[in-house]
Amino acid sequence: KIPTAETPQDEALSKSVQDGLLADKKVDLTGVKVVSSGGTVYLTGTVKSLDARQQAIKIAWAAPGVQSVVNALVVQK
Repeated sequence: KIPTAETPQDEALSKSVQDGLLADKKVDLTGVKVVSSGGTVYLTGTVKSLDARQQAIKIAWAAPGVQSVVNALVVQK
């Protein structure tokens, strides 16, 4: 279940992950939405390839303060 409300700390974590996703030039991760709850980052939305999906997970894990990543990304057919 994906949380709908974020604490200021969660918001900062989400922003950090989102910034990382948008900064990535290898794959298009603009369709990824990020929500955080207590150190868990939830990735939702669509990506264009399995590579992009893996990259999004890698970027999420790289953000400081991330304790777990829940991947609900859909790969476009």
